[in-house]
Amino acid sequence: MITSEPNSAAALAAEFGLRPIGLRPPIPLYLREIWARRHFVIELSRAREQSNNAESRLGRFWQILNPMLNVAVYFLIFGVLLNGARATHFYISWLIIGVFIFTYTQNSILDGAKSISSNLGIVRALSFPRALLPISVVVQEFLTLGSSLIVCVVAVVVQTRQPPHWSWLLVVPAVFLQSFFGLGLALIFARITERVRDVAQLLPFALRTWMYLSGIMIDFTHYSKHTHAIRLLMEFNPGAVFPQLVRAALLPGFRVSGTVWASGLGWAVVSSIFGFVYFWRAEARYGRG
Repeated sequence: MITSEPNSAAALAAEFGLRPIGLRPPIPLYLREIWARRHFVIELSRAREQSNNAESRLGRFWQILNPMLNVAVYFLIFGVLLNGARATHFYISWLIIGVFIFTYTQNSILDGAKSISSNLGIVRALSFPRALLPISVVVQEFLTLGSSLIVCVVAVVVQTRQPPHWSWLLVVPAVFLQSFFGLGLALIFARITERVRDVAQLLPFALRTWMYLSGIMIDFTHYSKHTHAIRLLMEFNPGAVFPQLVRAALLPGFRVSGTVWASGLGWAVVSSIFGFVYFWRAEARYGRG
C-alpha cells in the first residue's frame, strides 16, 4: 500500500488537472488558463481605470487633461516657435492624434513593466497565469484610449469641418495592431523589470527619446534634406507607424503607403509572439527573487 500511494496521488492529480506548484505549464495550457480568466482581466482593468485619479477633484478627467497639457506645450514649441503648424496641414489635429496614440503605447509599456514587481504579494500568494497582470494593464490603457479617440475625432471635425468618412473605420485595425504591439513590449519589460528594478526608472527617459524620434510633434520630412531616409525611418519605426495609421484614417489628405500597414502588422505579430514566449519562459520564477 505504501508504494502504491504516490501512483494513486499522481493519477488523481492528472484526473483533476492538478500540477505541482512552481512549474511552467505548456503554452497551450497556459493560453487556456488565460482565456478562462478573461472576465477577471476585464473587471480588474475596469476597476483600475475607474480608480485612477479618483482622489483628485477632476478625477478621470486627468486621463485626458494630462496629454492635452502636453499637446499645448508641444504646440507652443514645435508648432509656433519651430513653425511646425505652417508646414503641416491640420497641425493641431495631427499633433493631438500623435500624442494620444503614442501615449497609449507608452503607458502600456511603463505600467506593464511594473505589473509584476508592484504586485509581488498577489504573485506569491495566489496561483494564476502571471501574464494576466501585464495583459490587464494593456486592457486598462485600451479603455482609457476610448476617451482619447473621442477627443481626436472632435478635434478633427472642428478643425477640418468635414463630416465623418468611411476611412475612419481604419482606426479599428490600426489600434488593434498597436494593442498587440504594446502588449508584447509590456510582457517583455514586465519580465526584465521583475529582475532588474532599475529598468523601470530608465524607461521614461528611453520612451521620451523614442517619442522625439518618431515624428509625433513635427514632420521631419519638412526639416531634412534626407527626405528618403526619413521616410524609411518613419515607415519602420513602430513609434511613428501607429500614429501615422490613425492620422491617415482620420485626417483628409493624409495618406500612408501599404508598407506602413505591413510594418504595423509585422511589429504587432513579432512583438506579441516574442513577448509572450519570453514572458512565459520565466513563469516559474516570478515572485521568487
